Amino acid sequence: MKPTRVLVVDDNPVNLKLAVSVLESAGYEIFQANDAVEAMASVRRSPPELILMDLAMPGVDGLTLTRRLKSDPATQPIRIVALTASAMKGDDAKALDAGCDGYISKPIDTRKLPEQVAGFLGRIERSEVKNERTL
Repeated sequence: MKPTRVLVVDDNPVNLKLAVSVLESAGYEIFQANDAVEAMASVRRSPPELILMDLAMPGVDGLTLTRRLKSDPATQPIRIVALTASAMKGDDAKALDAGCDGYISKPIDTRKLPEQVAGFLGRIERSEVKNERTL
């Protein structure tokens, strides 16, 4: 079985390395980007099934990139999960309003991250099954 493709986008190298390491250990095929420009190029080369997106990045922020991806029919189905700093009240609501499918608070809990990602991917599988049954 082919591993699930996940793109991790974060301008903080420590956060990026941590998420990549944890998710690779859990069996995911991980791609990484340091900013929105790299993320968009990665998505165009090989669309992932899920993107973990830092919201606060220099240049184009995660909310803007999410809006762009969700407005394009080719990338709209990709699940996007915001990585939010828990100290920033309201980030979760902003993320959902921008089109994110959910959010994970920072600092990342490495013990829970693989399960959280699996949960977001599980929602995809259940909704696809439900849609197939109603057609």
